[in-house]
Amino acid sequence: MLSSQLHATTDVLPVAGLHRLAEHLPLAWIEQALSATGTASIRRRRLPAEQVVWLVIALALYRHQSMPEVLATLDLALPSAAAPIISKSAVTQARQRLGSEPLASLFSQTASAWCAQDAERHTWKGLSLWAMDGTTFRAPDSTENRAYFGAQSYASGKVASYPQVRAVSITAIPTHLVADMAFGQYGQNEMLYAKPLVERITDHSLTVFDRGFLCAEILLGLSLGGEERHYLIPAKSNTKWERLSGTEQDGLVRMRVSPQARAKAPSLPEYWTARAVRMVSANGKERTLLTSLLDRRRFKAEDLAECYRRRWEIETSYRELKQSLLGSALTLRSQQPTGVTQEIWGALIAYNLVRLEMAKAAIQAKLEPTDLSFLRALHILQNEMIWAAGMAPGRLPDHLARLRTQLQFAIVEKRRGRQCPRVVKALPKRYTVKYLKKNLN
Repeated sequence: MLSSQLHATTDVLPVAGLHRLAEHLPLAWIEQALSATGTASIRRRRLPAEQVVWLVIALALYRHQSMPEVLATLDLALPSAAAPIISKSAVTQARQRLGSEPLASLFSQTASAWCAQDAERHTWKGLSLWAMDGTTFRAPDSTENRAYFGAQSYASGKVASYPQVRAVSITAIPTHLVADMAFGQYGQNEMLYAKPLVERITDHSLTVFDRGFLCAEILLGLSLGGEERHYLIPAKSNTKWERLSGTEQDGLVRMRVSPQARAKAPSLPEYWTARAVRMVSANGKERTLLTSLLDRRRFKAEDLAECYRRRWEIETSYRELKQSLLGSALTLRSQQPTGVTQEIWGALIAYNLVRLEMAKAAIQAKLEPTDLSFLRALHILQNEMIWAAGMAPGRLPDHLARLRTQLQFAIVEKRRGRQCPRVVKALPKRYTVKYLKKNLN
């Protein structure tokens, strides 16, 4: 019923420039997200809700273009002889009418469907592989953003120059598709964002965590909350345990749940057990991994060590999202918290669309999705979508086939022994960037 009303009242047209990506994101999914959140357009507009959804996604794909430029480049607005040009204020109002809930609903729906595609192709010993990690996004320094999201404060009493959004995500290790994310105020602990994500992790899976998530409530909530849901996490230097069996290299250990943790979650046991495996990193440093995979024959110590090393590849997904896709921009675009939230959901959908197209191209080339360069694939898609926007519909099939062939040229040469050491960055000072810019002028 709603679908017929939408077509009758808004005359939604296919987005030619986004036709390649629209294959993965059909109109029915967008309509379903709009219907579920009550934000569908009923009156006739040049920018109905469906087109605004695509606009928010396209703003992430073309980060260094303004909203009117993206509209014109991809021909997103419905045609009108009376008003051929759409003002920036009209675009802003259209985004405000849409809000962030439809994008959140659409991300949840698409991430679930896309991660399920070709899932059997990328399993590890019958388990799907995931990684959980945290990150932050900088928001424009408006009064509203600073009041809602907050910012990092330092021991000196100084506060970060820009409001920050704290986020925790679940990412598929083989494809780098973002399966789930929780984000919000910077002052909230990562564990609070992690808890709802853990509840939604699929059965028959292995999730690799950063050591900051070493918490009985998180790990036991994962392993005991479903069927064959396992964890792999490095122990901290001060983690204490009692060895029950095995050797120092590979054995079963028992750890005590802290009284503070049990006070917050009374259902937690007094003790919990895990398998402790000693590994040597690429730089020769020893590290102990804790896991719920207790079968030593099926899950050998060296296989677990290699699986943990793959977890570091996920660090590049944040770089791809924040630097490659968003163009290393200092902050997001939006001056309001709702716009910031909408923008992040749109960027996640855009990132997954590029990653999904890379995965499809990798299948044709008989490669792994991580063998392709995200930055080069993004540039190919950006150029091809602009070219397709003015193309006759009859030529689209040939164009889309050519695009897949082009993506196969984004192969990254594998460099053996390559290391990506983590370094401590200098802490930013309040208004440093603005001060330097003033001096340069």
